[in-house]
Amino acid sequence: MLGAISALQIRILLGIIWLVVFFCTTDPFGLFEEYAGFTLLGIVGAVFANATGAGGGVVFMPFFSQLNFSAATAVSTSFAIQCCGMTAGAITWWAFYRKLNAVDGELANQWQGIGKVILLTVPASIVGVVLVQYLQDSLSIVAEHKTLDLFFGLFSIVLAVAIFITVPLMKVSQFSQKLSQRDHILLPVIALVGGIITAILSIGVGELVAVYLILRRFNVTFAIACAVMLSAFTVWAGIVYHLLISQAVYWPIVLFAGPGAIIGGILAKRLVLFFSARNLKLFFAGWILIMGLSTLPY
Repeated sequence: MLGAISALQIRILLGIIWLVVFFCTTDPFGLFEEYAGFTLLGIVGAVFANATGAGGGVVFMPFFSQLNFSAATAVSTSFAIQCCGMTAGAITWWAFYRKLNAVDGELANQWQGIGKVILLTVPASIVGVVLVQYLQDSLSIVAEHKTLDLFFGLFSIVLAVAIFITVPLMKVSQFSQKLSQRDHILLPVIALVGGIITAILSIGVGELVAVYLILRRFNVTFAIACAVMLSAFTVWAGIVYHLLISQAVYWPIVLFAGPGAIIGGILAKRLVLFFSARNLKLFFAGWILIMGLSTLPY
């Protein structure tokens, strides 16, 4: 009961903060009329991100591309929205893990490696993000709009294929429960590469780690939870650059898409546990493939 009350109090506090910020804007009702629809974008993106382990950028980036945002604005705004959605999802998945941990059962044993996965991946991912962000001058090619669309489209296609490959593995009845020595080496490497990609495309690290864990035959929901928590740490580390240096975040969209992302992050776990994980994977992989193909500059 105390946990439920605390969660409710936090949500009320966030709601009050949002209302204060909203009514402190120059034209709040005009802002609402123009940008309220982005709340739905935040919900959809966060549900997708937290239900599959893929970052919300898979939803946000193609949309921002259609709005002709610059690469810097698209990436930084996506990061800001994901700070809301991925954090809500990470807290939700962590609460689910704590609940499982109180149960002495096989499923609880399949989640015991979550702390090690986070410790192995988060530092490497943050290094990858920061490395790219503070070397923007020497990597200026990625700042071009058409180049960003090309990279995003190609990565989305590869990601979709990888998800399709992992679907047959979801029928596995015996899941891995412990990380091997090989995992201790490969997970930081994958996270580093994923962090580099995330800094450029706003997606990457969660997807790569989730696919790797599924290929290693870890529990699918465990892999998704690890990816969500890792992504949350990564986007919070990455947003610092965009707040202090690039200053390219488009705040009117964040004001409405952010709360939507929080709602989506909370709902995503229920979606995963209610529907067939296999069908969810197939649907979202197909959707990513279509988005990737449509984003490619022809």
